[in-house]
Amino acid sequence: MGKKRIAIVTDSNSGITQQQGKEMGITVLPMPFYINEQLFLEDITLTQEEFYKRLEEGADISTSQPSPADVMELWETLLQSYEEVVHIPMSSGLSNSCQTAMVIAKEFKGRVHVVDNQRISVTQRQSVLDAVTLAEAGKNGAQIKEILEKEAHESSIYITLETLKYLKKGGRITPAAAALGTVLNLKPVLQIQGQRLDAFSKARGKKQAKKIMIKAMEKDLKTRFKEYTEKDLMCLEAAYAGNEEEAQAWKKELEKNFGVEVFMAPLSLSVACHIGQGALAVATAKKVEVE
Repeated sequence: MGKKRIAIVTDSNSGITQQQGKEMGITVLPMPFYINEQLFLEDITLTQEEFYKRLEEGADISTSQPSPADVMELWETLLQSYEEVVHIPMSSGLSNSCQTAMVIAKEFKGRVHVVDNQRISVTQRQSVLDAVTLAEAGKNGAQIKEILEKEAHESSIYITLETLKYLKKGGRITPAAAALGTVLNLKPVLQIQGQRLDAFSKARGKKQAKKIMIKAMEKDLKTRFKEYTEKDLMCLEAAYAGNEEEAQAWKKELEKNFGVEVFMAPLSLSVACHIGQGALAVATAKKVEVE
């Protein structure tokens, strides 16, 4: 039995749990968090419930990146049984872990391919599924990296928030804007298009925010992604932050509206710590075509 060909690695920002990673045959690197200066690893020593409980209590939570030593050790271990590693971290625009991985990959003489494909959460998960599909279709590491990077921007995410508290805390909006927003029940709608988390719109209340997100997604599918929508290549996804019951209703609403099945997962905690509990998101990502 020779070496297996390609090992696929992602991080827990993809929303893929350790258990799901095992079932998919991939490796999920846990993201480190510091809560009141104590280190936790997403989905290993830190559950979703625990995270939201600590966030609610106002604990000091900061995200970190996997240590280069841990990443190298993981790759070295995988390269004992695989010929190549394809590593898919979260969007380089949202974290430094992608650049760090690219620098250390140089030590591995072309056997480790770090994919900078500008994705996070459910759209990052789609890239991982795409990598698995491409590896099964016989593509090598360099080809997989090239295809995923070429299609990096074929994705779109809209998010609405329950509270402005965390945007204020992170310095993304001013305290005055946050106070006014709270009084007026304003729910911002944010977007992630590749590199950054940006403002998209404001709504009075969550019901209106959901309508705005659905309209924005309909427009993307009909204009920006028109050719892929017609070929049935756009996957529709939903995400949430600790509000599963509300999210189930959101998933149903999206399925009814778009007439397709919607994949839903909790938002990665690295996004949640900037936007807080109760967020809802809708996302789309193109899946790869394999000749």
